[in-house]
Amino acid sequence: MTYEEALEFICNTQKFGMKPGLHTISELLERMDNPQKKLRYIHIAGTNGKGSTAAFISSILMESGYKTGIFTSPHIQRVTERIKVNNAEIEQSRFAGLTELIQSKIKIMLEHGGCHPTEFEILTAMAFQYFYEQGCNVVVLEVGLGGRLDSTNVIDTPDLGVITAVSYDHMNILGNTIQEIAAEKAGIIKRGGDIVAYSNPPSVTAIIEKACREKGAKLHRTDFSGIKIIEQNMEGQTFSYKQYTALKISLLGEHQVKNAAVAVHVAEVLKNKGYNITEKAIRKGLLKARWPGRLEVLSKNPFFLIDGAHNAEGVAALKKSLDSLFPGQALTFIMGVLGDKDYQSMLAEILPGCAKLFTVTPNSGRALSAADLAKAAKEYCKNIQICDTVGTAVKKSLVETPKGGAICAFGSLFYIGEVRSILK
Repeated sequence: MTYEEALEFICNTQKFGMKPGLHTISELLERMDNPQKKLRYIHIAGTNGKGSTAAFISSILMESGYKTGIFTSPHIQRVTERIKVNNAEIEQSRFAGLTELIQSKIKIMLEHGGCHPTEFEILTAMAFQYFYEQGCNVVVLEVGLGGRLDSTNVIDTPDLGVITAVSYDHMNILGNTIQEIAAEKAGIIKRGGDIVAYSNPPSVTAIIEKACREKGAKLHRTDFSGIKIIEQNMEGQTFSYKQYTALKISLLGEHQVKNAAVAVHVAEVLKNKGYNITEKAIRKGLLKARWPGRLEVLSKNPFFLIDGAHNAEGVAALKKSLDSLFPGQALTFIMGVLGDKDYQSMLAEILPGCAKLFTVTPNSGRALSAADLAKAAKEYCKNIQICDTVGTAVKKSLVETPKGGAICAFGSLFYIGEVRSILK
């Protein structure tokens, strides 16, 4: 099987949609001799900040000398981005080989009356097998959606569970209240395990505390009161956290300082559990961490940034960051969203006072059309252009934004990879 054939096979599995539950992934892994049972994990759930926190944690672990696997989703430009060992993507040839292996197991499953695994289940199984083959010391495993019924939750008790910021997203699957959503995220909590939790609102924290009590798990709450931001600019941020002075990160936005603080807390808990992690490794790991597509600067003069914010809380964090980086400046935005997102709240949060908006249609069957988005945005921005392609939006925004101005593309991870490909 070639890499192109593997991509075609996996792309065709999108028709099976999303099927929350562990039965199918468990059967597939059983037929693969359960590679997931031969690895150690840091398991991360949450609405926002999962990927960035995973990047910080994996970078610290690598600096500590651990061969570190990292599984994240979705990808920005290539599906192989999702499966990395020590920051190196899975090779296309091995991706194809593992797809062929999994395809053969699926055939047996179907012959015995089983269900066809979804795209995410196949990629999760592939990641487990690859990390086992590579001899990873530890795997940083990001939940795809929710937690309780996510295919990553097939693992036994991890070395550590992490719950990042919890807010409203995927309500059609996870529930309409913040308590229901939090309960799904708390589904990763395992009996006798340890959990590091972001400083969430009391309604969320209460759900996490309850789950920990029921499972006999130990909760470690990250206290953000110990954070002091020293400097913020277009190159990165310097901050102090508890006894750690002048920590540096290259990721922009105050929310990334909080994600970095969670990663430091994770490192401390792991150290107490026997991991060999030094302050030097923490500092170097934070500084070296990269997470493309999250308030990433692609060009200057005018500044062109991309951000994966795709829900109300994410857009609020983006707005706060942009106001800090470009005080008093009217920005040009490119925006594309999926139709099942709360795009009205996103528009109301970020558009008032903007210079211009270019709307696009992300490459997804769930996408809201650029025309419909423009219609919804009229209330907040008078200068709107509907673009047929992402490339057109990028080109027009660069031509029409003066030097010294700033452009930000946001709204969905389903199109910012294309923006990145054009400008990188």
